[in-house]
Amino acid sequence: MSEPVQTTSGSWWRTWLLLRVAELRQREGQIFLVLALVIGALTGLAVVAFIMLTERLGMRLYPVGGAPWRRLLFPVAGSLSIGYLLYRYFPNARGSGVPQTKAALFAREGRITLRTVLGKFFCTSATLASGIPLGREGPSVQVGAGIASVLGRRLGLRSEQVKNLIPVGAAAAIAAAFNTPLAAVVFSLEEIMGDLHAPVMGAVVLASATAWMVLRVFLGDHPLFKVPQYQLVHPAEFAVYAVLGVAGGLVSVAFTKLLLGMRARFLRFPQNTLWFQPVAGGLLVGLMGWFVPQVMGVGYGFVGDALNGRMAFNLMLLLVVLKLFAVTTSYASGNAGGIFGPSLFIGAMLGGSVGTLAHHLLPTYTATPGAYALVGMGAVFAGIVRAPMTSVLMIFEMTQDYAVIVPLMIANLVSLFIASRLQEEPIYEALAVQDGIHLPTAETRQRYGQRQLAAVMHNTEESLPAEITVREAVEKVRASDVRTWLVTDQRGVVGVINRARLEREVEEDADKKLDELMDAMVFPHVHPDQGLDLALERMGANQIEILPVVNRADVHKLEGVVTLRDVLDAYGVSRA
Repeated sequence: MSEPVQTTSGSWWRTWLLLRVAELRQREGQIFLVLALVIGALTGLAVVAFIMLTERLGMRLYPVGGAPWRRLLFPVAGSLSIGYLLYRYFPNARGSGVPQTKAALFAREGRITLRTVLGKFFCTSATLASGIPLGREGPSVQVGAGIASVLGRRLGLRSEQVKNLIPVGAAAAIAAAFNTPLAAVVFSLEEIMGDLHAPVMGAVVLASATAWMVLRVFLGDHPLFKVPQYQLVHPAEFAVYAVLGVAGGLVSVAFTKLLLGMRARFLRFPQNTLWFQPVAGGLLVGLMGWFVPQVMGVGYGFVGDALNGRMAFNLMLLLVVLKLFAVTTSYASGNAGGIFGPSLFIGAMLGGSVGTLAHHLLPTYTATPGAYALVGMGAVFAGIVRAPMTSVLMIFEMTQDYAVIVPLMIANLVSLFIASRLQEEPIYEALAVQDGIHLPTAETRQRYGQRQLAAVMHNTEESLPAEITVREAVEKVRASDVRTWLVTDQRGVVGVINRARLEREVEEDADKKLDELMDAMVFPHVHPDQGLDLALERMGANQIEILPVVNRADVHKLEGVVTLRDVLDAYGVSRA
């Protein structure tokens, strides 16, 4: 007789839970702020655990006075083991975390899985503890956004509400990772959302403050860096800060181009080498660390030395170069970690070098090198990440000194101007494109709701396999009235080709494979949320009559096609 009672009790609880979930769905707006508090608290706890785990594990691997062989062995072993785990179990936990967070927001309906959150947390902790010189802030962003995504989906919120929670979790993560709640709010709106006037600002502020309070409860009221009081010695210093901005912009461009170029090379290697590729970064770090230990790890302790004028000019200049190659190789080869921390490190060393030189040449007109190291952090961060407002607020919150604001703004503005002129595409967007993810621009988001391709696209069954020869392709297209064809392989769509080009190519080399004519990462395409006018423009520019409509999260995933006739019909242009 006991079994029926248990079954009835279980059914009652399930019914009660279903009713509560249904009520929550009807009151999404009311619970959003409460959920922001919960996300802020959980993210703050996760970041605190992240910091403690990384530091304690690092102390065990690299005890004070440890043998030099540790600096070679552990980066190699760490990158090899974590590379396998990322390849085998956590493929979405590679890299920084910021591009993946933006992809979840704009291309994956706010979906970040619990597996990815756990993988990002543990793999990045082990990677950083082993001495790989990447940052913890970017991974923290993905962990915080993942916590928000998992909670929202488990509560049965609509996908639009789940997407709104992504910047909430991201802000909480930055607030706890940097101990800068105000900068966290601006970063989340400026970089993640791309809109400083986003309607989720209230929830973002609440989550940021909550995570910041959790950090202070568990780790105390300690700033990330202890810096001396800043003082402007002479107005002529502004010219030196402008020079520092130029240097910061050039270093930012070198960092971005080097990272993207190296990563493009690694991505060309066969897929089955993916698990082994991170060793390239680990080996380079180990070799550098054998001779210059300051290269290893995030290096915030050495940043503190530069800010307080306790580091030699030659060493700072050397670290700018070594860290540049160590970080870009580690990231490009596939290790888990971000570029926030490294950009601050490189900026501090660059600023300290410029400041030391300026103070040596103009001792009565310039401040101590530590002031320039502080401004250099902001200049390089602004040039690499392209978040100038976040940079200014972050440095201000670290120093709590208004006097540093004007020099910082001058250097940031000059650095941002040079970086955007010499490298137009921001680093996070470029990294996403390399992964086949095309994030919407601010213009696309503003035009949401206008004439979109999703309303006119349709399916197609006609395509050319990429492995056939030009001769075989010509024979197939001649038997059809279609003049433009999609080219596909096992990944999906990889290009578009028209009959005129095939006719030209068959005269040059009829035995050439179609995939030799295609650039699988750069081909004419559109996305469902883009406008009809853009499709018309791209058809004209490429002399084609059909465009593949592809997924933002995977450029090879075909959602449908749109033809010239479809666009004209949508505009009400009748057939001639």
